[in-house]
Amino acid sequence: MISYILWDVNPEIFTIPEIAGFGPFPVRWYGLLFAAGFLIGQQIMIHIFKKEGKSLDDIDALTLYMVIATVVGARVGHFLFYQPEILFKNPLEVILPPYAGLASHGAVIGIVTGLWLYARSRKSSGQTFFWVADRMVITVALAGAFIRFGNLMNSEIVGRYTDVPWGFIFMKNTEFTKIPRHPAQLYESISCFILFFVLLALWNKYKTQTPRGLLVGVFFVWVFTLRFFYEFLKENQEAFEANYPLNMGQILSIPVVLLGIYFIVQSRKPLPQSGGK
Repeated sequence: MISYILWDVNPEIFTIPEIAGFGPFPVRWYGLLFAAGFLIGQQIMIHIFKKEGKSLDDIDALTLYMVIATVVGARVGHFLFYQPEILFKNPLEVILPPYAGLASHGAVIGIVTGLWLYARSRKSSGQTFFWVADRMVITVALAGAFIRFGNLMNSEIVGRYTDVPWGFIFMKNTEFTKIPRHPAQLYESISCFILFFVLLALWNKYKTQTPRGLLVGVFFVWVFTLRFFYEFLKENQEAFEANYPLNMGQILSIPVVLLGIYFIVQSRKPLPQSGGK
């Protein structure tokens, strides 16, 4: 007899009633978890800045760069990689609510760009791009775990049919047949939680001596190698992906994994004595 888990969670926690003609405003698990990633991540960066003697005055600016870069990158990436026709016909949809559609590969591009812009003005304080990025990926891994759990609460990005005992039937998902499916969102969430502790342990081991690019490389290889294989367990996000042997998530993951391997290899090389991190 096949067992399964009946997933019938309401994605809304509660609704703020209409006030002065505005609203009502539903408060959803996804939004709460998304925000929690930034808030907890900020506290982690405060801890890191204190331990490494960096100015806490930069934390607010760094957080602002991260929020804007993540949201804009994820939104633009979704339309660029999955719905390019909308991006070019109606670019305003990128910034208009309800903000349905966020691409993790786009978020990576946005975060890298945001950190590069942030680091440009702070090299004198030792906050080079890799110094910031190697530490920021610790918080990004945790945020990724929260966001993927938010996808589970939304009953979205569902897996394919399975007969494993932990298969989920997503009762709130109206797009796909209600059969036992891989909880792919949960797989990715757990993977990101494990990565968070791995990266935190690596930073805690090296702190100021963290090899340049090591944590970024580990993050890229871990997240996107697993993403490549998890995609085999997921339903395609867009219809056009059915025409290709690999879906868009897998195609985009390959160069990121290769880049991560390059960073890890480079991190093993000694820095010039006068360069520092």
